[in-house]
Amino acid sequence: MIRLVGLFYLVVSLLSFTGVNAMHGRESSGHEAVKGIMIHGKSHIGKTDDDFVCATLDWWRPQKCDYGTCSWGHAFLLNLDLNNKILLNAVKVTSSFFYSFGDHLFPGSLLRIINSEYSAAFSPLKIRLGSTLQDKVIYGSEESPKPCTPFVNSSSEIFGSTEGCLPMHRWDELNSFFQKAGAKLDHGTSPMPNLLSVTLRKNYSIAGWEFGNELCGSGVGTSVSAEQYASDIAALRNIIHDVYRGIRHKPLVIAPGGFYDANWFQEFVNKSGKSVDVVSHHTYITSDQVSSTK
Repeated sequence: MIRLVGLFYLVVSLLSFTGVNAMHGRESSGHEAVKGIMIHGKSHIGKTDDDFVCATLDWWRPQKCDYGTCSWGHAFLLNLDLNNKILLNAVKVTSSFFYSFGDHLFPGSLLRIINSEYSAAFSPLKIRLGSTLQDKVIYGSEESPKPCTPFVNSSSEIFGSTEGCLPMHRWDELNSFFQKAGAKLDHGTSPMPNLLSVTLRKNYSIAGWEFGNELCGSGVGTSVSAEQYASDIAALRNIIHDVYRGIRHKPLVIAPGGFYDANWFQEFVNKSGKSVDVVSHHTYITSDQVSSTK
């Protein structure tokens, strides 16, 4: 199952003002004369992309169970049936894909919209590869001496799992699938220069590389200061630009992919400067993972 959420962004885009400033006027006598707002229709404080709806493919395995339910089944990145025509046709109505170095953004049910009149409205849909375990993903390659071993449940490890390996042949299969579907990928993973180089050499299209595993603010499991995060993002950008040197259209650098903390985000944005192209954050307005759904 691929789960899809994000429609609340439509509400935000429809209801948002282009710009609102409070204004207090006073008469010459000094007495307050006017209280209200003034809308500057010729300026805007933000812009929502046309392709703002996003779905995530996750690293959680079938053995991942919460609240008495083991819900992931065959939605795992390593066991997802990429030959399934329904899945292929569902993704074909979209055309955007990215890989995240961070955590889950928009888990939702993409298959529910197949053959729906709303399908075209989601085109292009961003497909994000990433989840809580993505910082535990290692990448198999011919150059790597380490064996490509799967994730294993372990109560002594953070998030209850050991590191797990993405075989290079599976990376090839995933990219082949999304090329057939006409999608672009946003990828969340560890910043591995070798993975970037292989991806570029094989002409796989990645719209963006996202760095973050809900590490901002108070974090989940652990956290990183905004100053350190900004420094790491600058290093990631240097890696990407070095690998993609001479390429005009480079993948976006996306961060931090975590829960919003105003002070943390403000410091991060100020200190990261032009190192980050897209500032991302996670919300669970439609579900807190604890509530029961009937």
